[in-house]
Amino acid sequence: MKIAVTGASGFIGKHIVAELERQSIVPVLTSRREHGVHAAGSKPGVVRLDIRNPPEDAFERLGRPDVLIHLAWGGLPHYASLHHFEDELPAHYRFLKGLIAAGLSNLLVAGTCLEYGMQSGQLDEELDARPVVPYGFAKDGLRRELQYLQQTVPFKLTWARLFYLLGDGQAESSLLPLLRSAVSRGDQSFDMSGGEQLRDYLPATEMARILVSLATKARNNGIVNVCSGDPISVRRLVENHIERNGWSIKLNLGYYQYPNYEPMAFWGDRRKLTDCLK
Repeated sequence: MKIAVTGASGFIGKHIVAELERQSIVPVLTSRREHGVHAAGSKPGVVRLDIRNPPEDAFERLGRPDVLIHLAWGGLPHYASLHHFEDELPAHYRFLKGLIAAGLSNLLVAGTCLEYGMQSGQLDEELDARPVVPYGFAKDGLRRELQYLQQTVPFKLTWARLFYLLGDGQAESSLLPLLRSAVSRGDQSFDMSGGEQLRDYLPATEMARILVSLATKARNNGIVNVCSGDPISVRRLVENHIERNGWSIKLNLGYYQYPNYEPMAFWGDRRKLTDCLK
């Protein structure tokens, strides 16, 4: 099976490439720069390609893949920026529509749990999307556009709605990397929110295994929550991490306000994912 991956140089992409290599699948990767993508094991093909200004023969340059894992997206982590629906949304739709018109028959796209907006509790794929930030709005918009496109040009689509991820390569501005930096500096305490919000976290290595499995099965799954299904408080997550590493740093709870674009408690329903992985 020929697999192409966009966004392979990012946090998620690096784990996807590693999982593909573990399964002895050598993907074709895209990069805007000459040396923008690197893999540790076998050498994947790298195609220099700008999603915002792709060549007309982009599908041919990608080697006419059987499936595309589309992870690329700019402007993060600025979730509230209008850039997401003013620039990213139209660019990604044009790019993907062009590949589909040229013959791409299977597509997996990374979505986000922020598409659910302020809905609380266990979230399943049958719920209407109610995004409250431009990033979630743009991602959900792309999903809707692709599903409308399916009515005209048949292709298989899996919309992998990702919840929170943990693992090597996370942005330094993420919670656990910030904690690690505080410990490295010798800080006596770590500033954070009250930590009572419930979230759904999944190891990035597990996420990669799931996405590669969904991609290689090449089914028309529609929306699929990619999640653990097990809520945990942010405070407990941090405390567990401190305990596992044997650190003595104290938590300065309540230093930051809770995000105004997330409910206090939400996690993913994993039942559809389990069925899709069978």
